[in-house]
Amino acid sequence: MEQETRETPLERRVRLGRIQRRDIQRRLAELAFGRANDCVKLVLEDSPQVDALDLSLLSEVKRNEKGTVEVKLIDRLQALEALSGMVGNEEGEMKAFFQALRGGEDG
Repeated sequence: MEQETRETPLERRVRLGRIQRRDIQRRLAELAFGRANDCVKLVLEDSPQVDALDLSLLSEVKRNEKGTVEVKLIDRLQALEALSGMVGNEEGEMKAFFQALRGGEDG
C-alpha cells in the first residue's frame, strides 16, 4: 500500500512559481532575527520532540565520542545583508554598517 504524500502550501507555491518577493523578505527576516532556543533544546534535552522544534537557524550539529556537542547556526549577517538589499536601504550606509560589524574587513 502506497503512502499518500500531501503537498504543503509552500511546496505548491514553489511548484507553481508563486513565491513572491514579500515571501522571501519575510523568511530572511525570520532567519536574521529568529531565536535559537529550539536549536539548543535539540542538543540539551534527552529526548526532544524534533517535529515540534523550529530548527530553521540550525546549520550543523556535531557530537564527538567524548560527548562534546558543537552547534553551528546560519550566518545571520548574510541574512541581514540579503534582507537589506531587498528592502532598498541606502547601499553605501548599509555597506559601511556591515563592514563595521565584520570588524572592518572587506567582503
